[in-house]
Amino acid sequence: MFVMELTYTAPVESVEEQMDAHIAWLDGYYAAGVFLASGRKVPRDGGVILAGGVSRAEIERIASEDPFSVAGVCDYTITEFIATKTSADLSTVRENPAA
Repeated sequence: MFVMELTYTAPVESVEEQMDAHIAWLDGYYAAGVFLASGRKVPRDGGVILAGGVSRAEIERIASEDPFSVAGVCDYTITEFIATKTSADLSTVRENPAA
């Protein structure tokens, strides 16, 4: 599983110009089952996406396709972790690493 942290590198007004395209991009990966949750950080200097079911290389490719990335208004930090414990709602993404 991945925590994708976006940090804005441009004024929020520039980010807002890309928001419709960014939301369409999010919707596509929600529909594909890759994105599990997302939202703005507080204070509003970026956002966070939880994602799973793909490789590190794939998640990096996905991040590079974000209209925010393409427009150069954010940077991504991607953290991979093993979700060994989850709520019941996220049980399908729970991982059991080999001992």
